[in-house]
Amino acid sequence: MKKFMDEEFLLSNETAKTLFHNYAEKMPIIDYHCHIDPKEIAQNRKFDNITQVWLGGDHYKWRMIRSNGVDEKYITGDGTDREKFQKFAETLPKAIGNPLYHWTHLELRRYFGYDGVLNADTAEEVWNLCNAKLKTDALSVRGIIEQSGVKLICTTDDPADSLQWHKTIREDKTCKVRVLPAWRPDKIMNIERPSFAPYVRTLAKASGVEIRSMDDVYAALRKRLDFFGEMGCKASDHGVNYVMYRPADSAEIETIFKKGLSGLAPTAEETDKYKYALLLFLAREYAKRGWVMQLHYGTIRDPNTRMFRQLGSDTGFDTIATRDAAQELVRFMDALFQTGQLPKTVLYSLNPDDNEMIDSVIGAFQGTETAGKIQHGAAWWYNDTKAGMVSQMTGLANLSVLGNFIGMLTDSRSFLSYTRHEYFRRILCNLIGTWVENGEYPWDEKALGKLVQDISYNNANRYFGFGL
Repeated sequence: MKKFMDEEFLLSNETAKTLFHNYAEKMPIIDYHCHIDPKEIAQNRKFDNITQVWLGGDHYKWRMIRSNGVDEKYITGDGTDREKFQKFAETLPKAIGNPLYHWTHLELRRYFGYDGVLNADTAEEVWNLCNAKLKTDALSVRGIIEQSGVKLICTTDDPADSLQWHKTIREDKTCKVRVLPAWRPDKIMNIERPSFAPYVRTLAKASGVEIRSMDDVYAALRKRLDFFGEMGCKASDHGVNYVMYRPADSAEIETIFKKGLSGLAPTAEETDKYKYALLLFLAREYAKRGWVMQLHYGTIRDPNTRMFRQLGSDTGFDTIATRDAAQELVRFMDALFQTGQLPKTVLYSLNPDDNEMIDSVIGAFQGTETAGKIQHGAAWWYNDTKAGMVSQMTGLANLSVLGNFIGMLTDSRSFLSYTRHEYFRRILCNLIGTWVENGEYPWDEKALGKLVQDISYNNANRYFGFGL
């Protein structure tokens, strides 16, 4: 029996061990998509306790704790931080097979030097240890980033954002990590929501463009795209329920926009037509600027109406959507490819059944401008597990070119989540090592070492053009 989470954790053969320890383990990190707050980096926040840094905004953990029948008071409610931590500790031992079990213990080991196991009985010990260490500079926000080997972070930012904290970070010569904005235009896309009309006014104020028509929307967005570009932005990100193909003429889009601006809810068909027109416009702008377009799709958002009304979005209730996405995805990409305006694109689906479909689609639209121009993104959200990562990378290897893969991202709101890169790299090295040990690929240490280093770091640096 192997010891729990020893130095060879997830590494089942000698080739895997060599690739991880000699090549992947010490590579720096590029976190090209996450949801952390740049203000906390700018101010170099120190957390008062482990609940704040672990449970404050982590809906992965909230969902797990809820599944143990815990009252919402001890998840997002007015329970004390100590009580919330206890409920998490009581739930964790039941979560065998859940990546949260591994991530939690990796974080305890790497950041707090705790080699034990978190459960109801050890919760007080862990609470006291973590809270004492969180008071040190080594576990301030920047301390965590630096000791994790993070070289660059892309946050997720609304087009109307002033990016003031990005400016502060850029001007602070003591900050050792590059922090860039990433464009997330969901609010101007979501015309069906009651928040749409108020948001248009917010965008108008930020851009200095009075918005009364779709041409005004495009003009406002171009101004904000230019501003984001000046601030170093190199990537966009879209959270869409599905990728649609709904062409309509400009007059019809104008009518739909006016309807949404007046506060009336468009029909489902009208909503899709508006979103398609806006996504086409933005994709063309990204291509013009050399930005990467990331599309996260395949979700049912806020399915639990009562809890949505109580807690709002992004609180642990979203689910996997099942939908035949291939036809519409292909037609959307083809519309851009025909005119030479398909930007570098990363596709992520929450539905694992889409893996091979995506792997085949990306092969239909690759370009000569850059190796792996169209990417199948890292296993995302509910797929961000050992089995999910293996499945995603196996499909990509079977049907495309794994060596061009841009690798892992945290997609997290927690600064302790950088151990997910270690988790990913161990799984990557074990997968490749197994193929080598089985005689499916020759043992060429130099070539294989470069391969895992490229996937761990170099490919993302090249693909996004970060210039590190």
